[in-house]
Amino acid sequence: MEIVFFLVPWLLIGAGVIFVSFWGGPGGARRAYLTRGSRAFAVTMTIAYIVLGVAIPGLVIANRGERAGGTDELAGEELTAQQERGKELFRETCASCHDLDAVEANGVTGPDLDTLGGLTPERVANAIQNGGTGQGRMPAGLLEGENARAVAEYVAYVAGR
Repeated sequence: MEIVFFLVPWLLIGAGVIFVSFWGGPGGARRAYLTRGSRAFAVTMTIAYIVLGVAIPGLVIANRGERAGGTDELAGEELTAQQERGKELFRETCASCHDLDAVEANGVTGPDLDTLGGLTPERVANAIQNGGTGQGRMPAGLLEGENARAVAEYVAYVAGR
């Protein structure tokens, strides 16, 4: 991905040089650009817009790969199967309420899990079972059994990283 970010500016500069040279120098390129030039110019510009506007972002997105989380610290890490399941369950069940940078969740009612500190799988599992701190702000038992353990392990692993 770093290669793409390095190459794109040079490709744009090269495309500009080619454009200017094909239209007879800076004056010809300016006239072609301002007057829309010939049919070849329109076709060339359409192809350039497609390549620069669709193909390059598509390549960047396709090559970014699946990461453990949305933060730089987690970018190169692999998740266990249980953590991966916990990640998906968190997105489905918890992300609308809680903030968690690893899944780019911006919840509106629950606490920011990245700032709580001291999250262990047991603490998270207890919060899931009891409904947070037991004050009725979070429904108790949103997830149960293996699903609750998977989310607890994932959140404890990625929170604050």
